[in-house]
Amino acid sequence: MADSYQFIIFGATGDLTHRKLIPAFYNLYRQQQLPEKIDIIAIGRRKKDSQLYREEVYASVKKHSRYEVDEESWPEFASKIKYLQFDFRQDEGYRLLKEELQKEAHWIYYLAVAPEYFALIVDKLEKEGLAGKETKNTRVVIEKPFGKNLETARQLNDKINKVFSEENIYRIDHYLGKEMLQNIMVIRFANSLFEPLWNNKHIDNIQIVSSEIGGVGERGAYYDQSGALRDMVQNHMMQLLALTAMEPPVDLETDSIRAEKVKVLKALEMDFQNIDKYVVRGQYGPGQVNGVKVPAYREENRVDNDSGTETFVALKLFVNNLRWSGVPFYIKTGKRLTQKSTEIIVEFKGGAHPVYLAGNKNILPNLLVIRIQPLEGIFLQFNAKRPGTDNFILPVQMDYCQNCQLGENSPEAYERLIHDILKGDATLFTHWDEVEYSWRFIDRIAEAWSREEIAFPNYPAGSNGPLEAERLLERDGRSWWHLEGFHGEHLILKAKGVNNNEI
Repeated sequence: MADSYQFIIFGATGDLTHRKLIPAFYNLYRQQQLPEKIDIIAIGRRKKDSQLYREEVYASVKKHSRYEVDEESWPEFASKIKYLQFDFRQDEGYRLLKEELQKEAHWIYYLAVAPEYFALIVDKLEKEGLAGKETKNTRVVIEKPFGKNLETARQLNDKINKVFSEENIYRIDHYLGKEMLQNIMVIRFANSLFEPLWNNKHIDNIQIVSSEIGGVGERGAYYDQSGALRDMVQNHMMQLLALTAMEPPVDLETDSIRAEKVKVLKALEMDFQNIDKYVVRGQYGPGQVNGVKVPAYREENRVDNDSGTETFVALKLFVNNLRWSGVPFYIKTGKRLTQKSTEIIVEFKGGAHPVYLAGNKNILPNLLVIRIQPLEGIFLQFNAKRPGTDNFILPVQMDYCQNCQLGENSPEAYERLIHDILKGDATLFTHWDEVEYSWRFIDRIAEAWSREEIAFPNYPAGSNGPLEAERLLERDGRSWWHLEGFHGEHLILKAKGVNNNEI
């Protein structure tokens, strides 16, 4: 007999559920990758019945799914969804939920709610006998942020770990569900072209960049208590770094991959006594984005008028091990920048033979760019001779655009993550050790910041961020590789002082 599943979503009327979760379930259904026996139990405080909720998620799927809604099969999918109306802060609703759950099914609780309710919901599930370490086939899925610092993260983990064992706690980071992140290990370890060069003998520096055009939108209240360091660097950027710098795992099992990622996070180094030489923070002021005037961060809804929260972070750090000794990793993330993009840029050391350097003083370095978004792909820049009678060398590119080739067949991050949750595969989810060592590092930056004041805002919306972020690399004789845009589907990169026409 096939296993049966009951997927319980707390916060089922929220934005995440409507934009990501239900469309992901529908996409899996269209691909015949959902278990045959599955109930999606949607829990919300708003008063409505299952029929009305199904009509609402129909509109969400129509808007956000990568598949057109198939009218003939929709009723079958919709029949898997049931709405339960109750306040998850009150005990009565959990008794109502208990009546819906089948003892032989796998119970998966997805907490798509504000972080302050994580521990409360887990506690009430245990009290009603709906979760516990002795309860078989139960899992809990928790969205970020996991704590506000190491202390609060430990407190939250202790509370959840009393009810769920570590292997049944799925701390979700949607970046890990993105196809090109999963490709990082393949690019490194399945290609003899790259792995022999993936070390301090051949790599000059690595830049990990995630920039956004948008501001904080309706997340002002949350973001003002968090900031870019906690909202982006502690989780997404640290995961990108760990995957880029990790040693080859002994196998592809969950524990083996996680162990290598943890080693990287343990080895992070920075001179915290001279924090200004290693970290730059910023906050956007008013400006223009794509020709449209936009307000300053302090003018956004539900943001303090005198807020000292950073919307931009750039930092330099090192991984203290044999492979990476001396190689700087530059990380940058921010809101209201020039482009929406996430990429890992590996800049190789200059290796041109002296016979070519004589007449070509400005030979550019080789670059490998792993594009996470908006167009997933791999970009390789190397040098070649310009057509003609001279020996002028110019950079040329090889560019693989995954979205361009696969189109709608490229899965969304939440599809892969929900699929893995149902399978019980935690490889793409964050282990407590990763959370702990990431917070250890981030807390030291936050502590250093707390001892000094900074004048905000310090960069206009629609720019590349604070000028001090440029100086962070200039002091090392380097420059950020800025994403200038796309020519068709092809990436255009530019470093400071390099003419665009040369690339």
